[in-house]
Amino acid sequence: MPIVVNSNASATSASFNLSRANDSLRSSLERLSSGKRINNAADDAGGLAVASKLNSKINRTTAIIQNTQNGLSYLQVQDSGLQTAGKIVDRMSELRVMAQDITKNSSDIENYSKEFVELQSQLNQISKEKFNGISLFTFGHGAAAASANYTGGNDNATYKTSGGLTLNYDKYSRSLITHESGVSAAGSVQLNVTNLEFALSLGSTGDLATGTTITDITTVAVSQFTEVIERIANARAENGAEQNRIMQTMDLLQSNLTNIEAAHGRIMDTDIALESTRFARHNVLVQASAAMTAQANQLTNVALQLLG
Repeated sequence: MPIVVNSNASATSASFNLSRANDSLRSSLERLSSGKRINNAADDAGGLAVASKLNSKINRTTAIIQNTQNGLSYLQVQDSGLQTAGKIVDRMSELRVMAQDITKNSSDIENYSKEFVELQSQLNQISKEKFNGISLFTFGHGAAAASANYTGGNDNATYKTSGGLTLNYDKYSRSLITHESGVSAAGSVQLNVTNLEFALSLGSTGDLATGTTITDITTVAVSQFTEVIERIANARAENGAEQNRIMQTMDLLQSNLTNIEAAHGRIMDTDIALESTRFARHNVLVQASAAMTAQANQLTNVALQLLG
């Protein structure tokens, strides 16, 4: 090969090698410092597309888990109200039995009725309880028709008494979406909005919590109280079943979230051990390329020696 001055192919080649090694070193530094294998689309276009979709699914699943937890809290608060209502009706039935005592005069019975009236007022207060502004209970057709937050009504459910009698009543519910797609058909749980008008109904005698006060406890039979207690127990049983289903749903969602995050990590996260090895190799290549580029730049000095 002739000795020339104007061109130095060796230096050009060494410079290109230095540039490539330096780019690889910068890439390794970026991956090690960020912890991500893919830092821009050029690193892995297909992988980035898949990871972006997985990341979006992770965010939606996280939101659904939070919604489901709120739904569970709604049911728990509702159950607390039903539990209190059950205690109140149990006390009412106790008062009714005590009013049957033959040793009690009319004044004593009136005193029992006073507590009975106050307990009705408390039941009426419970019927108006809300969770973050959302009604826990409903009363009859009018309240349901005025609410856009729940559906149902028109005698759409049946209840079988302990005596074998089947009763029709209005049942209302809210739909809790439990699938990250946001589609009810893909997964949802119907949260019961307890119809307290039915649960606390005394038949032709009236209702315990509608605001129309029954002033004389003796007008209500003990059997009517026991029927109300049974309906409250039924409502609590349904509430508990829904709580258990929601907890199973949360277990599924959390398991899915863990697996999706693992899949996302396999695409996006840097293998630190592997990348550290690459970094060491690229670092050596950069230093070697820099040294060889400097040596290649000195090759034309031979021509100057010949001219001297």
